[in-house]
Amino acid sequence: MFVGFIQKLEKINVCIGKAVSYLILVIMGITLLEVIMRYGFNRPTIWVHETSQQLFAVSFLLGGAYTLAEDGHVRVDILTRRLSIKGKALLEVVNSAFFFLFAGILLHLSGEMAFESISLRERTQTPWEPYIFHVIAMIPLAALLFISQGIVNLTRSIRVLFKGAAR
Repeated sequence: MFVGFIQKLEKINVCIGKAVSYLILVIMGITLLEVIMRYGFNRPTIWVHETSQQLFAVSFLLGGAYTLAEDGHVRVDILTRRLSIKGKALLEVVNSAFFFLFAGILLHLSGEMAFESISLRERTQTPWEPYIFHVIAMIPLAALLFISQGIVNLTRSIRVLFKGAAR
């Protein structure tokens, strides 16, 4: 039952990561629209720059757990490439303490920040003044997704240590 739960956590992270990857196409489309409006019709937009920044922020934040699931984050592997599979798993278990400490602090502080931003219905300080609280609310969500994928990865490392099961 626990293994099924772990697999569902990872599936959620993968689905969210793949879904938000399409935001890059939206960013490309609205940027193309801006170029056409600006240089083709001499009618620049006021909203494209900030909208593309917000969409990129959402894709970056919500894609982080997917990147962790795909083992795509940059790491220095000078020492780890010489370790055995169990040695790497042990190092991952030890590193998990730091990971969960960081992610827990991020969740706590960003949760407070998001609550305040939502309660104020925060806007940017630009002439267009779009709402930004919805983007800030993505930070604690991203931290939760990161933590969930961290649990998946920790579980895998523990299984390697005690059962010799590989990914």
